[in-house]
Amino acid sequence: MRKNNFSLILGLNLLVLAFVLNACNQQTESTENSSLMYQKTDLPTPVAAKIPKTLSIHGDDRIDNYYWLNDRENPDVIAYLTAENVYKDKMMEHLADFQEKLYQEMRGRIKEDDQSVPYKDNGYFYITRYEQGQEYPIYARKKDNLEAPESIMLNVNELAKGYSFYNVSGLSVSPDNKILAYGEDTLSRRIYTIKFKNLETGELLEDQIPGTTGGAVWANDNKTIFYTTKDESLRPFKVFRHKLGTSASDDVEIWHESDATFATYAYKTKSKKYLVIASFQTLSSEYRVLEADNPTGQWRIIQPRERKLEYDIDHYGDKFYIRTNLDAKNFRLMTTPENATTKDHWTEMIPNRADVLLEGMDLFKDYLVLSERKNGITQLRIMPWAGGEHYIDFGEDAYMAYTSVNMEFDSEELRIGYQSMTTPATTYDYNMKTRAFTKLKQQEVLGGFDPANYKSERLYATAGDGAKVPISIVYRKGFSKDGSHPLLLYGYGSYGNSMDPYFSATRLSLLDRGFAFAIAHIRGGEEMGRYWYEDGKLLKKKNTFTDFIDCADYLVKEQYADKEKLFAMGGSAGGLLMGAVVNMRPELWKGVVAAVPFVDVVTTMLDESIPLTTGEFDEWGNPKDKEYYDYMKSYSPYDNVEARDYPPMMVTTGLHDSQVQYWEPAKWVAKLREMKTDKNPLIMHTNMDAGHGGASGRFRALKETAMEYAFLLDLAGKAEVKVMD
Repeated sequence: MRKNNFSLILGLNLLVLAFVLNACNQQTESTENSSLMYQKTDLPTPVAAKIPKTLSIHGDDRIDNYYWLNDRENPDVIAYLTAENVYKDKMMEHLADFQEKLYQEMRGRIKEDDQSVPYKDNGYFYITRYEQGQEYPIYARKKDNLEAPESIMLNVNELAKGYSFYNVSGLSVSPDNKILAYGEDTLSRRIYTIKFKNLETGELLEDQIPGTTGGAVWANDNKTIFYTTKDESLRPFKVFRHKLGTSASDDVEIWHESDATFATYAYKTKSKKYLVIASFQTLSSEYRVLEADNPTGQWRIIQPRERKLEYDIDHYGDKFYIRTNLDAKNFRLMTTPENATTKDHWTEMIPNRADVLLEGMDLFKDYLVLSERKNGITQLRIMPWAGGEHYIDFGEDAYMAYTSVNMEFDSEELRIGYQSMTTPATTYDYNMKTRAFTKLKQQEVLGGFDPANYKSERLYATAGDGAKVPISIVYRKGFSKDGSHPLLLYGYGSYGNSMDPYFSATRLSLLDRGFAFAIAHIRGGEEMGRYWYEDGKLLKKKNTFTDFIDCADYLVKEQYADKEKLFAMGGSAGGLLMGAVVNMRPELWKGVVAAVPFVDVVTTMLDESIPLTTGEFDEWGNPKDKEYYDYMKSYSPYDNVEARDYPPMMVTTGLHDSQVQYWEPAKWVAKLREMKTDKNPLIMHTNMDAGHGGASGRFRALKETAMEYAFLLDLAGKAEVKVMD
């Protein structure tokens, strides 16, 4: 019915595009700013038809005039999105040359003929490499040593021919090294078809398994794999067993996760003794195991699920190692015998600590490695089974460190990654016995990059309730803290995902034009421990938004930012952050980029057919409960658009986005166009071929980044500024 009603309003679909482009919307751009976008006074904005739909619950009626945009099969919807893209192109046409310059500048920093550091697994060295001018990786391996001939497993450039989007995921080689399983997505909905390739003959097997998460886990018999399928809401919900040479229709269902708030997946322990099925939600988890030598055997539960009991497992020797929040806010490490695994058998190995979050573990024959977060920074703790321990000393206060690919169980070498806001991603082998670093590779940044030209700091803003909110900031040396510089503040603040002080070569295009770039480590992440996450979710979600605003005010007060040139950026749940802060403090921002923003919180969380909804009730709350409905409605960006001035904004989305559906940003932009009283630029870009992660390929994605940076630099009056020497 929505499609028919809309056709009555707009007429023939063939005329829709012309209609929206020529609609006489009086929102035109001012000449009061140096940005040329403000000067396009004769350019009419797209107008979406208003078709009121009443959404009622708890005795409350919400009128949604743009609900009809929730139909990607409706040609009128496609016409509207296309019209917004055309408008975006016209608004930014004066930046076309500059945007291309930024793109070439960013691309020019990339070493195009590059490859990963090889890692060893089961007698082969595995390598991912890129060739000059190619968008996609080549997956290869060498037997026994790096001097051996290269064998190409997959050349994704060849596979991607003829597709506007293409992605390979979940590469997994059989234990006998003969068969490769991999997932293929050609739509960007993160729905993969698993395919199989004979690595000895190069031939594809007839076996194909559609509708999966892309990953395949091999049993030790070299012919049985386990995989996970998705339901209509794209929730991973069933695990199947497949035997090579048989039809997918004959596969055996092993596990059905019937609780809609849980998702499931399968993997193998590093010891390769056990196959594992994990079920998880925001606050609970559950694991089943089966000996990998016996793929048709009976699975057994480690510990039955309990509300608010989280744990994860790995295996070594005759024990399971369990990281858990059982009576431990910041998690502790437990052990339990292989055949007595319920929590009453767990024995504490590493206790809970109020100031340290236990994030993960890596097991080796002679060592246990723990990833621990303290004061917002991840530290790596080396614990020999024979006794004695130490932390790896990186010599910096603010950095990002993590364990990398460590497939070999019997090794003294720990493969680690390291980077900071001034140091490109670096891979080391760290000898856990001698404590010696071997630098294997550092991301090569072309174009004369010198880390000595940049400086980073760790700052702390005081939130309204007294919490100290960390800020990581980077700028080019010569930056004067006199309140004269533009600054881009980035934030996320959800799901307990910590935003580490990472390096970005593309970011140099801002820094070299006088920008500072800052990350606000706001509540909702886990930078400062589990409580930091819990203080930024559910009925405390607004702390995330006020923390971000407090960080912005602090940076202006301390003169890191010109108060007239303060910008904000965030994506996905960080896009929700952007929507909230422009509603709360619209005058604070010179410009905002909201990427794939989750902005229609109430409507989405009431629709359990939408991907991610049911699994996120413990993150946002279930609006079927009036307390959560009222709180959610009080901050949901779409529900709180008012007749007021808003800052210049760029909003991006992907038509096939499986995480934040395209209609959320589309509806938000349509409502902003209707309600806002300013004449500031409002631009929406829809990638009609991609989803949540944007364009596929390593260069195509840069075009979208260049577009966003051109928007920001133009607003800052820096579009023609010479890059610093």
